[in-house]
Amino acid sequence: MALKSMTGFARRDGADEPFAWAWEARTLNARGFDVRLRLPPGFEAIEARARDLCKSRFVRGNCTVNLAVKRERDTGQLRLNESALRDVAGIVEKARGLIDAEKPSLDALLGLKGVIEFVDEAEEEQAETRYELVLADLAKALDDVAESRAVEGRHLEEAIVSHIEEIEGLVGEIEASPARTPEAIMERLQGQISRLLQDGQDFDQQRLHQEAVLLATKADIAEELDRLRAHIASARNLLKDEGPVGRRFEFLAQEFNREANTICSKSNDGATTTAGLALKAVIDRLREQVQNIE
Repeated sequence: MALKSMTGFARRDGADEPFAWAWEARTLNARGFDVRLRLPPGFEAIEARARDLCKSRFVRGNCTVNLAVKRERDTGQLRLNESALRDVAGIVEKARGLIDAEKPSLDALLGLKGVIEFVDEAEEEQAETRYELVLADLAKALDDVAESRAVEGRHLEEAIVSHIEEIEGLVGEIEASPARTPEAIMERLQGQISRLLQDGQDFDQQRLHQEAVLLATKADIAEELDRLRAHIASARNLLKDEGPVGRRFEFLAQEFNREANTICSKSNDGATTTAGLALKAVIDRLREQVQNIE
């Protein structure tokens, strides 16, 4: 299964006289999964099903979905919501019993939201059918988003494979460095001591060898290199894994970085330090890429 990105965008338009609508769906990077749904008045009934459509396609990322609806013509009529008006009037009387206030005008009461409603009985009968059409267009928009995430995921996979190969090459370069041997360390140490001794006096070669071995032991990075090779194998296995692997890849990138930091801190020669810094640079690029994997 190919990697999937967490970023994508799509738009779908639809119509059912006298309504026309447009869905816009966008997904962005996130540690978890969150759906932000914006629906116009009159379409609240589809919210739960719309969320389910999002959850059925994505498992990670911020998913923002907007529905815009335009009414081409009005065929209904205004209606007084008597129940709402009675409730408002009762609240007004109760409030006037608590404080000294004038009675509100009828215009003020009728201007309250929900007291006067626009009703189209024919449209109400067709609402369920319209909801199905609207949700069908949402499903298409989300499928388009999923496809765009898959396309970007393929580009991410190519970049990640390249980074892993580069990491493997640098690990091999560090492993093969002759500067890591006790003999090379002793030679460097002998040169440093020679520069420090002003009178050219001799020094104990046996002690020099012991010190060189001690320094080589302290600077040994064999375990770090072994772990890096294990991480490389794990990364390649993740690329073959089924399902979302973004979080595991992020953790693995952190482990790569930890080993690279240790190698740089233990390094006692220029070649290993240079390769270690190059290793840290490519790991940073890897970390940036894996943060966008679902």
